[in-house]
Amino acid sequence: MTDVVLFHHIQGLTAGVRAFAAELAGDEHTVHTPDLYDGRTFASIEEGFAYMKSLDADAVQRAADEAVAALPGPLVFAGISWGVAHAQRLAQTRPGARGALLFEACFPVGEDGFGPWPQGVPVQVHGMDDDEFFAHEGDLDAARDLVALIGPQQGEVFTYSGSRHLFVDSSLPSYDPSAAALALERGRAFLDRV
Repeated sequence: MTDVVLFHHIQGLTAGVRAFAAELAGDEHTVHTPDLYDGRTFASIEEGFAYMKSLDADAVQRAADEAVAALPGPLVFAGISWGVAHAQRLAQTRPGARGALLFEACFPVGEDGFGPWPQGVPVQVHGMDDDEFFAHEGDLDAARDLVALIGPQQGEVFTYSGSRHLFVDSSLPSYDPSAAALALERGRAFLDRV
């Protein structure tokens, strides 16, 4: 059994994020879903972005850290889009990380990011190959660079045909059932290995 912390995307801890977490957990794993928006959800990326910009970034980071501190370790850190910032930071900086599942975002490692990738921490990255945020703003390149750096035994990048962002959230119009099912299958296989 693996304990996972899944950080929600910029629209909040939606019903679709909760459903994705439940499916990722299945019968074998436990997936915790901290709510960094205190129950607020937003109908669009733009509304979620506006709300996120109104928050104190340090306070949000502290809330993410506190949510993790209360959980038993070691943990797999997971995130969807905006939530990847928290998941990746913790995977790279918190001792004892078991792995990282990054959906629809990835940040550079090394000097431009959260520092070096820790040895022995596997990562899996998922995103659509024509997503304006993932494929065209550098996240896909960052994911490929990360896997090139740590090697294919430790890192994997999976792309899905399409341009939808937040395709794993069944409560949003951007949901892609086929791609989400494949991402879940691959994510569960990753959890079974770590």
